[in-house]
Amino acid sequence: MSKVEEFEELRPLLFSIAYRILGSVGEAEDAVQETWLRYDASTTQPVSPKAFLSATVTRIAIDVLRSARVRREEYVGPWLPEPLLDDPYEDPARAAELADSVSMAALLLLERLSPLERSVFVLREVFAFGFDDIAAAVGRSEAACRQLLVRARRHMNEGRPRFEADRRERRELARRFFEALARGEVDGLRELLSADVQLVGDGGGKAPQLARAVAGAENVARLLAAVYPFMAQVDITFETREINGQPGALFRDRDGRVLHILVLDVLDGEIRTVRSVINPDKLGHLGPVADAWAVDREVRRARRQSR
Repeated sequence: MSKVEEFEELRPLLFSIAYRILGSVGEAEDAVQETWLRYDASTTQPVSPKAFLSATVTRIAIDVLRSARVRREEYVGPWLPEPLLDDPYEDPARAAELADSVSMAALLLLERLSPLERSVFVLREVFAFGFDDIAAAVGRSEAACRQLLVRARRHMNEGRPRFEADRRERRELARRFFEALARGEVDGLRELLSADVQLVGDGGGKAPQLARAVAGAENVARLLAAVYPFMAQVDITFETREINGQPGALFRDRDGRVLHILVLDVLDGEIRTVRSVINPDKLGHLGPVADAWAVDREVRRARRQSR
């Protein structure tokens, strides 16, 4: 194969590695593009293009993550990963690991790790790379990489839920949730939420957002039921989609532009977290983005007129 053909065959894997390290679609795509530029400029042919390209994209992603972590510390409000509708990389033998590792909950757990721990964990636990390739990718010895993995596993296991829902249960809970949401039914929403449920919104200071996370089934149910029926009145529609491997929905304005997404974390038969991303900088890869401020004004006007 030519260099271009080799690279294109491996592009889905490279993007999936970079996205899990960075939590950003745009930054992952940039890392993959930089990987191609370095590969194209290389005058030697690696023995294993997969190992060479995976190591290159990992090193690039580590450098990007180190600078991104400073920006995230200054981020306005809660930071959530950029939503991913479709993971381009598929491996039937590791389908469970791939799906779990791309969820927003898992990506937020990965944020607790250092860039090196995060990269080692992703390469080993998600993509099953050998320690020799991992060591080459992160510039550490195999022994050091094993220690990094031990620490990463400990941090990840401390934050993981004890029980996980199967996919059918998640889909059914999501169906009932979005039906109740569309009707503005407080009771219907409340019965699906855990007692300590949290509603977390990411606007990044660039769109209307919650001042802080809303906690508790009663508070979350009442807030959602009070807002979404009025959004429908101003022609906001939604389509249920799997987002980051979890049940969710994509919301659009009357012109079909993307307004925001909602993603549900389901655990032990209940919805434990509702996450919303409305920051326009994180939605552009999904299509044209709506003016969230204008929509917010319309919704507020509709609520005042109903009183």
